[in-house]
Amino acid sequence: MRNKNVVVPGLLVEDYAAEGMAINKSTGKVIFIAGAVPGDVVDVRLSKSKKDWAEGKAVHFHSYSDDRVDSFCQHFGVCGGCKWQMLPYEKQLQYKQQETEQNLKRIGKINLPPFQPILGCEETSHYRNKLEFTFSNKRYLLPEEIQRAENIEQENALGFHVPRLFDKVIDIETCHLMQEPVNKIKNTIRSFAKENNYSFYDIREHHGWLRTLIIRIVSTEEIMVNVCFGHENKEQREALFTHLMKEVPQITTLLYTINPKKNDTIYDLEPVAWHGPGYIIEKLEGLSFKIGPKSFFQTNSKQAEKLYQVTREFAELTGNEIVYDLYCGTGSIGLFVSEKAKKIIGVEVVKEAIDDAKLNAQLNKIEHASFFAGDVIDICDDQFFKKHGQPDVIITDPPRAGMHDKLVQKILDMEAPTVVYVSCNPATQARDLQKLDAKYEVTKVRPVDMFPHTHHIENVVQLKLRK
Repeated sequence: MRNKNVVVPGLLVEDYAAEGMAINKSTGKVIFIAGAVPGDVVDVRLSKSKKDWAEGKAVHFHSYSDDRVDSFCQHFGVCGGCKWQMLPYEKQLQYKQQETEQNLKRIGKINLPPFQPILGCEETSHYRNKLEFTFSNKRYLLPEEIQRAENIEQENALGFHVPRLFDKVIDIETCHLMQEPVNKIKNTIRSFAKENNYSFYDIREHHGWLRTLIIRIVSTEEIMVNVCFGHENKEQREALFTHLMKEVPQITTLLYTINPKKNDTIYDLEPVAWHGPGYIIEKLEGLSFKIGPKSFFQTNSKQAEKLYQVTREFAELTGNEIVYDLYCGTGSIGLFVSEKAKKIIGVEVVKEAIDDAKLNAQLNKIEHASFFAGDVIDICDDQFFKKHGQPDVIITDPPRAGMHDKLVQKILDMEAPTVVYVSCNPATQARDLQKLDAKYEVTKVRPVDMFPHTHHIENVVQLKLRK
């Protein structure tokens, strides 16, 4: 099995491993299998094969697992999202709990308390508040289209990138990740653009007018649409937007962004409001959060509320604590727990996020929260502590890469009695917990599922300073 692209027949899928890959160990090496459910018997085409492990995709099913269910999306198996649709939701939660526990035990190698059960979602579809679609003049041709051997013109598409193919886009008719009118907005724009021969972007050659479409729909029913163009064309834009507002009048703010760059990021660009105030308001437990076109906000609002409730519970606030919210973003966690804190100090390296955090504090009339832009390593020095106070509780919510070694050391130096570590990657969290073990012990753990039908997991850990 050392050669790539060989097919290994008749493997029983035994379990799930990290990142949603199924596994089989019967051949003497671990084979990671994409697209399979424990209990399936499959032929696997290998894409990688090493001495102790291999990786591949299920290409033929001899029999199906009793746990397998029908997928609900017409794009399942082609689109890169929602890869666990064929697995019952209760099983998804079981495997996510299992992966979290294995990561913390095998990577962290520290003493751990019994894990609290994973907190699942009440709604497993239409749960996202933000989606980004890509325009492309290179529609991904489905295997059945290619097999028909017909002369198919490469049509325009509006949808999601094909996994591992940066210049191909799957034309998405119906996406189940967000509530309506997301599909009406997307399909209205695509139809009008095709009818009027507007150019869709060529991702490889970097030319074309329509680039990306970003839609946000929040629980207050406010809707933000931001269309990104490769260059300015006022006449076409006015026609498109007038038609869109006529067809979908419930849009509360409609923006456009001119992006002449080679990448699709908009953090360094200036969106322009064509209709509405240029922002929307989300509410969590009665708190209001202003979300602009470049604001970061948890993409599952209802479950974010539950995640923040677990965080607040683990912080064990009595009203007398100074709370340091590290990687605070737009201040959502700090503001959420602020009612039970004496003072909130938020620190975030992205200045625009800090600007949003200050606005959100003002919006909610929270006067005992202060936010600072910069690196925690540089900001939290002796003078800063003297001015704002030593932390009684530290909340840290880093990106997937986890915390920098210097920040781990800074937390060890601060010696706050309680640390609450919120993570979107239990593997890097486990690595950091091993380092924090020098002074802290893990006292509570609870996974939270934010993204049904995917392998992604959030995990909240409480640590207490050893006496």
